[in-house]
Parts: sequence; C-alpha cells; structure tokens
Amino acid sequence: MKRLFLAALLLAAPLAFAQESNWTADSAHSEVDFTIRHLSISNVHGRFGNIKATIHYNEAEIGKSSVSATIDVASVNTGEGARDTHLKTPDFFDTASFGAATFTSTAVARSAGGLKVSGNLTLHGVTKPVELEVSLSAPVESPMDHKLHSGFEATTTISRAAFGIGTKFPEAILGDAVKLTIELEAVKQ
Repeated sequence: MKRLFLAALLLAAPLAFAQESNWTADSAHSEVDFTIRHLSISNVHGRFGNIKATIHYNEAEIGKSSVSATIDVASVNTGEGARDTHLKTPDFFDTASFGAATFTSTAVARSAGGLKVSGNLTLHGVTKPVELEVSLSAPVESPMDHKLHSGFEATTTISRAAFGIGTKFPEAILGDAVKLTIELEAVKQ
C-alpha cells in the first residue's frame, strides 16, 4: 500500500506544474548564499536570509512565467560578527542607505538544466542584468501545512565592482567575481 501511495505521488507531482500557478517563498527555508575569493587564496562564504519572492509559473508557455524577489541585505551572515558589521557599512553594502536588493525577471526560457531566468538585479542602488540558471524539484505536499512545496535552486556570478561594492579593495585582496546560489522553497498559492 505504501508503494502504491508513493508511486501515485510521483506520478501526480508533475501535474502540479502542468498548469499556470503562483508560488511564494517560504522565508524560513530560503536564502541567498555567496562565495567570494579572499587574498586570492581562499573562499569566504556568507548568506542573506529574509527572502520574499513570488513566482508565476506557466508550464505550457514557460515564457509567460515570471519571478520577483526582495532580499534583506542587512541579514548578511558570514559567521563572523565583526565582518558582518563591516559588510553593512558604506565600505560594502551600506545597508542604512540600501537595505534591500531586488530581482525582477525579464524573460524565462527552458534550458538543458531546467530554466534560464533573465532579469534585473538591483543591489547597492545599481541595477544590472543577470542570468540565473535554475533547477527545480517536483512539488510535494508538506505534512505541516498540506500545501504543495517546491524547491528552486538558481546560480549566477556577478561583479562586485559593477555594483559599486567594496570598490576601495583591490581584487588581490577581495575577488571581484561573486558566485550567488539562491535556494528557494516556494509554496503554491
């Protein structure tokens, strides 16, 4: 009986995406992780929490899908309190002036690994186009809220200098390329 239930669940999961649907981020299970080179010898990792995102997903006409997200930049956490405090200053994110980063999609298309989402990222008061490579998991019903949940993982690399972040630090001290990994758990509305 348990196998029959599991088989039915696996067969039904793609049907949850087979229609036009709206999803919102589960902030408790979503984050933006970053990796940046330090002194050209090691990587430093950090994360942002407090993600608010909405996804309009159209399986039949994927180009009609869209994503918008807001990230609380003041939630930066590298596991090192003094560094986190410094990152919030005008030397880096200047969270007093630029407390949020936003992403708004401009195009969604299928790709070999899942989806390619193009859009505008606004960070530190600067807006630049970015492309996200996105993979998604089949929706499952949560035993907690009995709603469908799905995972979206997106990656991209941005230039910190292009966004005016940490510009007084040369690349030999702090790398310019910042790898972003977005882990988003979304709930079907």
